[in-house]
Amino acid sequence: MSELRSRRRFLLGAAGVAGLAFGLPVSAHAAPEVRHRPIRKAPPALAPLPVEPVKTDVLSFGVHAAGPEDGHAIILLHDFFHDIHSFAEVAGLLAADGYRVVVPYLRGHGSTRFKDAATPRSGQLAALGSDVIAIMDAMHIPEAVVGGSGWGARAACAMALLRPTRCVGLVTAGADLYDDPVVADANLWKQFDLQSEAGRNALNAHRRDVARRLWKEGSPQRELDAAAFARSAPSFDNPDFAEVVSHAYCHRRGLAAGDPAYDAAEAKLTTRRPLAAPSIALDGDAS
Repeated sequence: MSELRSRRRFLLGAAGVAGLAFGLPVSAHAAPEVRHRPIRKAPPALAPLPVEPVKTDVLSFGVHAAGPEDGHAIILLHDFFHDIHSFAEVAGLLAADGYRVVVPYLRGHGSTRFKDAATPRSGQLAALGSDVIAIMDAMHIPEAVVGGSGWGARAACAMALLRPTRCVGLVTAGADLYDDPVVADANLWKQFDLQSEAGRNALNAHRRDVARRLWKEGSPQRELDAAAFARSAPSFDNPDFAEVVSHAYCHRRGLAAGDPAYDAAEAKLTTRRPLAAPSIALDGDAS
């Protein structure tokens, strides 16, 4: 019973602070009240987060880790066209509250690199979810609350389905595992442009311009923070960025084959079933 109470405090505390990261109130006892408030600008603390390499069988991940190593683990996953600095503020808040915070660069972003040049540059969900499990294995993390936004949210859900006993809670924003790829994404030009060779070539040549456009369209009521974008922009210089991102959208549409190494994991994800972990889904009306 004490273990159950401890887990509940863990999830509620983590979810509460994670809710603050997305600007939404989260109550431990009731659904959050819908409130309309002016959108806040990010503070000017824009120093890059320190990262350390975490090596798995397939990739060497660039990971920002904070907080005590014996603290309850929280893993935060960023969206495509974003990076670990999406969680720059909340990571510090959680670490200060005693949690072990792990924020990895997704494959194709930042300092994360494939170890073998022959490995397919897959962006499929089974690969992203498996990456989270591999990071947990490498860092000796038995279980964690996993949170994310956009593609990071979908990766978090994939991880929870692949290893339900290791996910003790989910906090997602802007996406879920089974959402419709057309209805869920207002940036429809991106969905179709990246399916063409011309679109993929344009992304490769103008990756920062594409990311800047998506940042603006993703938060239409907020002025683009040029300093924040400049801090994240080097993440898109990753040599595998365009290939991983374009494959993610093509695979989601059934226009590209997946990496055979993830066939078993992919089969688990194609069977619709409820997530076992306690979950909180955040969906902003201006993002």
